[in-house]
Amino acid sequence: MQVISIREKGQPVNGKQLLRDVSLPALVLHQSALQHNLHWMQQYATAHGAELAPHGKTTMTPTLFRRQIDAGAWGITLATATQCVVAAQHGIRRILLANQLLGRPDMQLVADLLRAGDIEFHCLVDSAVNVHQLGAFFRQQGLTLNVMLEVGVVNGRCGCRTGQQINEVTEAIARYHSLALSGIEGYEGVIASNNEQHDVAAFISMLVKTALALKAAGKFATERPIITASGSAWYDLVADAFAREDAREAFITLMRPGCYLVHDHGIYKQAQNALLVRHPQMHSALLPAMEVFAYVQSVPEPGRVIAALGKRDIAHDSMPVPLRVYPQGQHNALALDEHYQVIRLMDQHAFIDVPDNHQLTPGDIIAFGASHPCLTFDKWRRLCVVDEQLEVIETLETFF
Repeated sequence: MQVISIREKGQPVNGKQLLRDVSLPALVLHQSALQHNLHWMQQYATAHGAELAPHGKTTMTPTLFRRQIDAGAWGITLATATQCVVAAQHGIRRILLANQLLGRPDMQLVADLLRAGDIEFHCLVDSAVNVHQLGAFFRQQGLTLNVMLEVGVVNGRCGCRTGQQINEVTEAIARYHSLALSGIEGYEGVIASNNEQHDVAAFISMLVKTALALKAAGKFATERPIITASGSAWYDLVADAFAREDAREAFITLMRPGCYLVHDHGIYKQAQNALLVRHPQMHSALLPAMEVFAYVQSVPEPGRVIAALGKRDIAHDSMPVPLRVYPQGQHNALALDEHYQVIRLMDQHAFIDVPDNHQLTPGDIIAFGASHPCLTFDKWRRLCVVDEQLEVIETLETFF
């Protein structure tokens, strides 16, 4: 009996041509756009006197982490202790856990990283309760943990809301030799209001003023502590605030967008359009590098096409966008306009509204764009990087 090797979805079967040799659906990164984004954002941060600590939770692809570091990134930001372990196992030496470190098992994971040596690690705190938990644990471990004060906004996510909370946290940190206050952090991406640009700018300004006040009061453990913010939507406002002379000289200013590397066809495309309005001198910025390719599976009735793509393959907080079709796998693609819309997703099927006179047939291949790349990457164990001829030049492994 012949043994059939187990294969991951979306991988080449025989050969390296995406349209001919890859089992679909497949998560695809376009090499040219990927390289453009990699260097564009690094140059943007450098031009503003900031360092880049990209959020690795977006891709959880260590090969891409290394490319970001090689392009000049200060380190990698992550969201969980286990993600931090993955990054460290793949050679990342500077790690920012942009989250609270809670629970003995996760604390032990971090302690083991620190004990292994050659790792610079920082995590966030926003309560005296968590500070006491961390202080006691790492004192028992005989280790010193770098912690950063998180400042938040009302109705936002984590972070201190008031000056009193900030004082309680910093005073608690000062009680422990096992803790070092290494910086201050905020996240503007949770601000939702009728005047978001104004409110984001005000929040970042407040973050800088708070950081300067804490530094003047001698609260930080280092001469040049870290100040960090910036998701993938408002990084220009963060960069402008961090470029202030007093902030740039007093702190290591870290930007940590995650989705810039692959960009998207949804929320971050919209955010970039707004950025270009704010900065008309910029003719272009990031390019969408991520797509999911899938077959037309069925044409069951007028005005409806079913594609072999579902919630297990692509983000669905907003519907995927049909971009173009390769008829019967031919290389000459045809653009699909707004008359082709995904209206519903099931586990493995996409319902697409199409014009009655469409020419799509089973076996055609559609390239789909997605919104919010974080929730597409986590559906794949391996992905394909392709050149302009859609030749698979490498496959990358994710570690979710």
